[in-house]
Amino acid sequence: MAGGAAAGEVTGEAARVRVPVGEGAERWVTRVGCRRVLFIVHNVTSATRLLDVLPLFSGDLRVQMFATCTGSSPFLAGVPELLARAGLPVLPWEQARDTPFDLAVSASYGGELSALQGKLAVLSHGVGYNKRLATPDNTGQHRTTPVFGLSPDWLLHDGRPLADATVLSHPEQLDRLRSACPQAAPTAVLAGDPCYDRILAALPQRALLRRALGVGPGQRLIVVSSTWAPRSLFGGDWEPAADDLLPWLLSRLSAELPADEYRTVAVLHPNIWYGHGPGQVRAWLGNARRAGLDAIPPLDGWRQALIAADCVLGDHSSVTYYAASIGVPVLLGAFPQQDLDPLSPVAALGRSAPRLVRRGSLRAQIDRVMAAHDPGRYKELAEQTSSAPGESAALLRRLFYGLMGLPEPAAHPALLDPLPLPPYLPARRTAPVRVLSGVIGTAPPEVSVVRHAVVSDGPDPADDAAPWVDSAHTVVDEETPQTGRLRIADVVVRYAAGDDPRLGPPAAWTAEALDRYPYCGLTAYVDGPDRCVVRTREGDLVRLSAAAGPDGRADLCDPAAYASALHAWLTSGRDLADAVPGITVRTGDTVHHVTVDPLAPLAPVTPLTSGAP
Repeated sequence: MAGGAAAGEVTGEAARVRVPVGEGAERWVTRVGCRRVLFIVHNVTSATRLLDVLPLFSGDLRVQMFATCTGSSPFLAGVPELLARAGLPVLPWEQARDTPFDLAVSASYGGELSALQGKLAVLSHGVGYNKRLATPDNTGQHRTTPVFGLSPDWLLHDGRPLADATVLSHPEQLDRLRSACPQAAPTAVLAGDPCYDRILAALPQRALLRRALGVGPGQRLIVVSSTWAPRSLFGGDWEPAADDLLPWLLSRLSAELPADEYRTVAVLHPNIWYGHGPGQVRAWLGNARRAGLDAIPPLDGWRQALIAADCVLGDHSSVTYYAASIGVPVLLGAFPQQDLDPLSPVAALGRSAPRLVRRGSLRAQIDRVMAAHDPGRYKELAEQTSSAPGESAALLRRLFYGLMGLPEPAAHPALLDPLPLPPYLPARRTAPVRVLSGVIGTAPPEVSVVRHAVVSDGPDPADDAAPWVDSAHTVVDEETPQTGRLRIADVVVRYAAGDDPRLGPPAAWTAEALDRYPYCGLTAYVDGPDRCVVRTREGDLVRLSAAAGPDGRADLCDPAAYASALHAWLTSGRDLADAVPGITVRTGDTVHHVTVDPLAPLAPVTPLTSGAP
């Protein structure tokens, strides 16, 4: 690749691919006479759109696909891994320029695309073309183009269109193209949006996607989304007179949003991940991650998170626009209108969506935008996402095969890959959790709990406790980095498989943990998404598990909340035997029916009166 070689990378002639192209390749190939299709990767961001359309050539024995990287982007980290994952022959850029292709497909205008030999189709790697971008002029200074992807700076080479096909998703883009660069207008092709189509196809699976992300009944999934650059939400420099919103936002997510009523994830632009380094991004998010925020990997899962979301806290990114397009409430934490084409749909979203402000309560702002949201609020904007929703596969395959002069495969339709069901990802809190609780009623009693992860030395949540709160305690994960808090925890919890040989069975670990932490009143071993084994200071061992709902599925509330409810039950003066066969636990507006199953005969006990001194 151009732009420098990584340590140990083979360069020069030795890096050139010999099979299935290259000098003498005809001696080594198995299938001969294939049409050649080249996917041109600029960076990870553009590559994700190319991966969307890769399946359009699936099953065609007449086509051999290749990949290359222009090496022109400052964001090259992650590209080798992505290309390896695609499993295509990867040509060095120099070899790609020297090799004739029947079709080249790019999702960016970066690099020397004019040097390629073959028909060129260029797709957008976001929701159309919206952002202004500074480009160097002949003096080396930077000037601002009308909009990236729709100006002569990008679309023309020596006064002629660079691409044979400029793929657009909606006629509004064509109108702006004709105005900004009429010479390129004849190359425009309306072919929908494959990324949007994959989202639309997965909408019926919303309930499954929410479960995959660990969103339980009554929980609301809040997605924090940011594009890259200083004026993004993550950059914090979008308004010169304003303070950086991000530190406040990250701290308030845990301080204000009860753990069992809200689930939080972050979707960050790949240029953030690969520009600063995944380790650095995780470090910046360290406190928030310990409080339960999960960062969705930059390649997989972000679309699934949008489908599952109840609210998106975003900025001027395509991700935020996609969320609005499918009816998700959005709250804008940053929106630099000066960076956008004022005629673009994304700019229109910024003029109509509510803004997140640092004043007042974060929770109140989130709840207000969700309560007031009309699913049809952004209907007009959604219609501008694609003029052919659900049809991009057929339109793009027709275009690609037409450029190659090859009949489309008649045996099977054009299809995109469905979005996969992500791995199960429940929230995990290794920061201490402060629990407010109250036992309400007598027939039968109901235990209410509100849990907040504590990542700072701010006010105790008990300072603003509701009238029903009659006690508070602290739960600490044994894997917390704040190891000193284990000595004064009321409840110590461990998350692991029940047969983990390092820990022994839950019965053994809970007994050993009580010995290790003599001031805690209860230990809990969470060995499943809906259950845990609990041992009291008196030595009683019980299993707490969520009762199955009408659909046969178990509750996805964090089982540590059940352990806290049992702790509150005991500290209220009630006997453990009275909790058998089950207790009712309330988190917010959601009621959980929890079975209490003794794993050994219960001993006569003296009610627990306190935890840590």
